[in-house]
Amino acid sequence: MKQINLGATSLQIPAMALGIMRMEAKSPADAAKAIDAAYENGINFIDSADIYGQGKSEEVFSKALKLSSTKREELFIQSKAGIIIDPARSHGSFVFGSRYEFTKQHILEAVDGILSRMKTDYLDSFLLHRPDPLMDLEGIREAFDILQASGKVRFFGVSNFNPQQFAMVQNIVSQRLMFNQLQFGLMHTGMIDFGIHTNINDKDGTNHDGEILEYCRQHHVTIQAWSPFQYGNFEGTFIDNPDYPELNATLAKLANKYNVGKNAIAAAWILKHPAQIQMVMGTMNPQHIADSAKGADIRLTNQEWYNLYLDAGHQLP
Repeated sequence: MKQINLGATSLQIPAMALGIMRMEAKSPADAAKAIDAAYENGINFIDSADIYGQGKSEEVFSKALKLSSTKREELFIQSKAGIIIDPARSHGSFVFGSRYEFTKQHILEAVDGILSRMKTDYLDSFLLHRPDPLMDLEGIREAFDILQASGKVRFFGVSNFNPQQFAMVQNIVSQRLMFNQLQFGLMHTGMIDFGIHTNINDKDGTNHDGEILEYCRQHHVTIQAWSPFQYGNFEGTFIDNPDYPELNATLAKLANKYNVGKNAIAAAWILKHPAQIQMVMGTMNPQHIADSAKGADIRLTNQEWYNLYLDAGHQLP
């Protein structure tokens, strides 16, 4: 498994992580198989959030880990908080919030809840889940200091923050923010579209995120790509989807060349980017985990990378 630097440090983490959003629908025994499949393929990084399954995913994870051959100390466990659940707007693993909250009290209580559900004494990293327009910066600073001093959290980061939001939090906290989790994949390429279409008056030249990709590279922040095989947010996967025939034809051609599945090629496309991105896979299928993991060892040519980009429906000026 390809290794990348953890944020601005020299510590190494795998270029892929296992996201457990869908673990709430699995039995502990099946979830244990997913954990072991990930670990056996070099993926010891677990990504969670307190809203996944409204907490059930983390409960299943703790039970699964006991059945797994993988030990807690062999894993890098990350979770996120800050989205307040509205049960009336939630269904299955896909949870919608009614508001955000980044007060000192909520952050501390959220982390305690995560630790309790996951049956662990500490998180390797904790992220603020989405930017809150009402975020209490002083509360964030105090909460992070308490969590670090108590040993409950080792590293910190954010998710879905633009450069100014990231800088605003970084300016107030004493800890170096290591991560920014952002959606990125062949069908969600806004972070690179804007740069490609610089100084061109078209829809792809619209700046939606304040050049967050370039910001993270300059400040040595690890980007974590969520929903890498999805189109839209949670509409579905583009792999083997008849609505994307050209993309799937190119994925199939390259999969045949490299003797892997389409997932591995889609993963290799993300990991080829020089930003040293960590891809978060959300599958709970051990075979799919193993297949996607192979993408970390594939080195697409520049032309193959661009062919995939173009066949996904994106344009070059």
